[in-house]
Formats: sequence, C-alpha cells, structure tokens
Amino acid sequence: MSDDYTPPKVWTPGAANGGQFASINKPTAGAQYDRDLPVGQHPLQLYSLATPNGQKVTILLEELLEAGHDAEYDAWLIKIGDGDQFGSGFVDVNPNSKIPALMDHSVSPPQRVFESGSILLYLAEKYGAFLPSDPAGRTEALNWLFWQMGAGPYLGGGFGHFYAYAPVKIEYAIDRFTMEVKRQLDLLDKRLAKTRFIAGDDYTIADIAIWPWYGRLITGGAYGDAATFLDAERYRNLHRWQAEIAARPAVQRGIMVNNVSGDPAKQLHERHDAADFQTRTQDKLEG
Repeated sequence: MSDDYTPPKVWTPGAANGGQFASINKPTAGAQYDRDLPVGQHPLQLYSLATPNGQKVTILLEELLEAGHDAEYDAWLIKIGDGDQFGSGFVDVNPNSKIPALMDHSVSPPQRVFESGSILLYLAEKYGAFLPSDPAGRTEALNWLFWQMGAGPYLGGGFGHFYAYAPVKIEYAIDRFTMEVKRQLDLLDKRLAKTRFIAGDDYTIADIAIWPWYGRLITGGAYGDAATFLDAERYRNLHRWQAEIAARPAVQRGIMVNNVSGDPAKQLHERHDAADFQTRTQDKLEG
C-alpha cells in the first residue's frame, strides 16, 4: 500500500482488502453456509452482538421491561468475527448479514426486523413507549434517530476505521473523518446546551440510538485514545447527557447483553431471563 495508489479500471478484491476485517468482508451478499437459528421461549428473539448498534436494541428492550411492558426476550450471541452472520438462518432474518436482527413471534406470520434504527422504531411503536405521541415530538425524535443512522458510518467506518484499524495511517483519510466527527460532536453538544435529552425534555429512542456511539466515544471507550485525539473533554453538555444516561439501570443491563469483551463481570453472552444478570449465562458457554 502507498499514498500514490492509482485505482485500476475494474476493481477486484485482494487479500489485504478490509485490513483487520478482511476475513469477514466480501463483495457479495447471501448465505455462505446452512445453519438454523435457535429460538427461545419468548415472542421476541434477538440475534446480536454488543457493538454500539447491538446495544441500541438491548438497551431499549431493558428500558421497556423497566417501564413495565411485556417485552421479555431471548438474546442470542452472533459472533461476527466467526462469520455467524453468514449462516442461512441469520440471512433469512437479515439479508444484509449485519447485527442486530430481530424476529417477533407474537404476530402471524412472524415478523423479521433488521437495521438497528428500524428495530428501535418497531419496538417503540409496538409498545407505545420512548417515542412521543404528538406529531411534533415524534418528528423531532425521528429526525435525530435518522440523523444517527446517517452520521454513524462517518464515525465508525470512516474515523474509527482509518484512525484505529486501517493497516496504514493515511493522513488525508484521518483528517477528513476527524473533521466530520468533531462537527458531529459540536452539533450534539450545542443541541444538548438547549435540551435535557436529544429530542427535548423526554428520553426517547433518539437518545438510545446515539448514546452507544457517541457516549462511548467521548468517555474513552472506542478506538483506543480517540477521546484524547478528538479533545472530547471540551464537549461539556454531551458529557452531562452521557453520564445521566449511563446511570440508568436499564442501560447498565442493556450494554451487558451479548457482550463478550472486556470485564467478565460486565458481560452476558446470552440473555433469556432477567435472572441471567445474576447467574451469568456466559458461564454456561465457556469451557
């Protein structure tokens, strides 16, 4: 690789394409092998991993349970590094082979839901929670939900990839995406100078979508020393919002589900019942 790369007339994949993620990145879609997905006892079946996109859904599910809704669910671990997302069962739920993916067996025929923003909206509408009912409030929450879906790739696939994962450091790419991420942080900080939560006075799926990405980033939980590189301490309103959401019990549980990295005391490989937070299903999966 070099900075003077000239693209060929027709691109073909090479061994180095994708860098750290080359083993799971291919220029084709569809199942790569046959494997059925497990199905537990609850109507809602989640197939996921505790990336920021996965945490959006488990946080919302735990928030729904905390609020008294009948939203019990089974959360099955999808190890994307092992290629679980390319099994035929998973592809049937999400033809895009990305986590999270949800099956709702409470309706007939069962409904598949994929893309994290779509899942948040589906669940919020299903239970009538964490999404304002008045048109203006609903629209503002959806404005910010879809903002995150559009902005997130610049943070993850752009800044995160070139700053932390790319096999070579490319100044132009890092500068390009750092500029955009700092603009996003400034946008959120200025918004939160005016409102308690992203969409206004109420905690909504907009906060649940944005927090796992940007809350984790500014507190040093993403991409190595990225928080220092981005001078994240300067975004005081964003830090205030991050801390308030991090203190919510449902959020603390939600980020544990399908988590396989970091402190074992803060992870739960699978979740099938509220008691699993005490018994730790990962103990059954190891060994």
